[in-house]
Amino acid sequence: MDVIEQGIGDIFTDPDADKARAFFRGKSRKLESKVMSVKDAVEKYVHDGDYLTIGGFGANRVPIAACHEILRQGRKKMGFAGHTSTHDFQVLCAGEVFDRCDVAYVVGLEARGLSPNARRYMESGKVKVSEWSNYALSVRFKAAAAGVSFYPARNLMGTDTFKYSAGKIIECPFTHTKYVALPAIYPDVSVIHVHEADIYGNCRVRGITVSDFDVARASKRLIITCEKLISNDEIRRDPSYTVIPYWCVDAVCEVPYGSYPGNMLGEYFSDEEHLKEWLKVENDPEAFKAFLEKNIYGCKDHFEYILKNGGMAKMQMLRQKEMMFIGARN
Repeated sequence: MDVIEQGIGDIFTDPDADKARAFFRGKSRKLESKVMSVKDAVEKYVHDGDYLTIGGFGANRVPIAACHEILRQGRKKMGFAGHTSTHDFQVLCAGEVFDRCDVAYVVGLEARGLSPNARRYMESGKVKVSEWSNYALSVRFKAAAAGVSFYPARNLMGTDTFKYSAGKIIECPFTHTKYVALPAIYPDVSVIHVHEADIYGNCRVRGITVSDFDVARASKRLIITCEKLISNDEIRRDPSYTVIPYWCVDAVCEVPYGSYPGNMLGEYFSDEEHLKEWLKVENDPEAFKAFLEKNIYGCKDHFEYILKNGGMAKMQMLRQKEMMFIGARN
């Protein structure tokens, strides 16, 4: 198939579907407990140089507990999929965890504003960048979930985003229509936060999932953090609620409030005051260094972090706020 035009960006992961399939064939399908701490999961499955994907959407259902642990363990030189990424990106930039990034939505925390430190890091020259749209990254994950090396799409063409991507414009052999070929992303490791999971890794999610369904199936290693462990009997009672099956999962970590200071549909609202504090303190690099020491490096785990920022009284307030918003929507 002839390539008509191609972007100048780099591909940071190997899109070879046969190599990925060979890896997946070696993964265990045993129904065995995968429960462990976040610390142990990151130590075992997240390595320097890996390509990392973080689940969730914006500040919703983001595995912040795992992001903090990645910083505490000092991971470096990773690749990262900047797909609908807000506070998780802000955290990872704080630790300079990655040095190459597929960029779609980064630096911005939506209506809250831009992260000064993330912007400094991305402008520092330390990070190699290829540009995509959110949809293009979703298509790339979908290609990997389907076990192929690329998927065709009709976006990006004629834009500067295409120019700085690693996409290739091809001609359909059936209709001669032009498509952009988007290479599959097979992450070395991904972390997804869910509402409920059993000890084997069968997961339930409420609300928006974006590409997490595909990310779970595309990832060579998958860490699940969950608000609550539930029994396998409950999973089997209604399998239609299971959006991520156990055979995709390598580790299950029960972390109540694991998305804090982000939000979790039906559980708690985002801590807007604390997110505003993050954005403000980032303007002063020295003050930000002390802030990180207090809130991440000086905490043994996510529960100590929460305790330093209001504890259960704060979480109860955020839960009540979430219930108020749900009531208003209804």
